[in-house]
Amino acid sequence: MLLGAPDDAVVSHQTAARLWDLHLPLAPDDPRVHVTVRPEARLRHRRDRRIHFSAVPARETRQRHGIRVTSPSRTWIDLAAAVPPAALLAVTDQMLARGFPAEEFSVVLRRFAGRRGIAAARRVVGCADRRAGSPMESVVRWMLHEAGLPLPELQHVVRVDGQFVGEVDMAWPDRKVLVEFDGDVHRERRVFVNDLRRQNRLVLAGWTVLRFTSADVLGRPDRVLAVIREALGLG
Repeated sequence: MLLGAPDDAVVSHQTAARLWDLHLPLAPDDPRVHVTVRPEARLRHRRDRRIHFSAVPARETRQRHGIRVTSPSRTWIDLAAAVPPAALLAVTDQMLARGFPAEEFSVVLRRFAGRRGIAAARRVVGCADRRAGSPMESVVRWMLHEAGLPLPELQHVVRVDGQFVGEVDMAWPDRKVLVEFDGDVHRERRVFVNDLRRQNRLVLAGWTVLRFTSADVLGRPDRVLAVIREALGLG
């Protein structure tokens, strides 16, 4: 029995996302186990668990690491009402990248019409892209969308005179502007050195190269948008 919950309880929401190896940017770290039980169940939150009340049909559950958990599609729609749209976009991008059928999102939206969070989920699906390189890149893309800025091409390959220069996270080729998100891996010496060499080649090829970290995106989002807007000549 899961944390004293009924036998038919199912792990859900943020905990289900972790079990499905879906990374949730912007969502505060929550050590509690999120559990969904029947609406009539008499159960309370505890320090180690967060209770959600909803019917979860068997078709919307799976076994994951020996634990009964909501299916990816049910986890996605549950998260729509629990996390910011930017975080939901990151989850959506990750699901697409792993082969989740894009058309299945429309099925889920119809099935759960009227549910809390459905409007945000519908907006997010329109921006989703399996080519997103990381959850934080998805966050930046949502920021651009919300600010009304033109959306970039993802994983754009830059060539000069037919020679490969690099594949970049986000690019506006018509304006020769690109954005790179530097996660922790970019602090490794080998990666750092290669980044600098590639950046030099891109600059010499006439590109404006903008690089941001999670500290920028999370701590100074307005500044990030302002810099991108200026680089695109929209300031």
